[in-house]
Amino acid sequence: MPDSLEPLILDMMEWIAREPRSYADVIDAWRTSCPRLTVWEDAVDLGLVQRRDEGGRNVSVVLTEAGSVFLRQKRVSLLSSRDRSN
Repeated sequence: MPDSLEPLILDMMEWIAREPRSYADVIDAWRTSCPRLTVWEDAVDLGLVQRRDEGGRNVSVVLTEAGSVFLRQKRVSLLSSRDRSN
């Protein structure tokens, strides 16, 4: 993943982790037609998020195990960076 997209992917994953999100809400908020800003596509390609069929027309987006690990690691890394700067 390009380094420039990592903070955006992290933001999206934190947003998804806060509460259940429908696929429509995720796509509305995070999909873009800009070829340089592929946050949703990169997160899917990296196996960090997945669509989950909830039955009928209900499709949600959840973090995968890899996505949860990525999110925890980035949070620890950010906290460590803040501690070193103090």
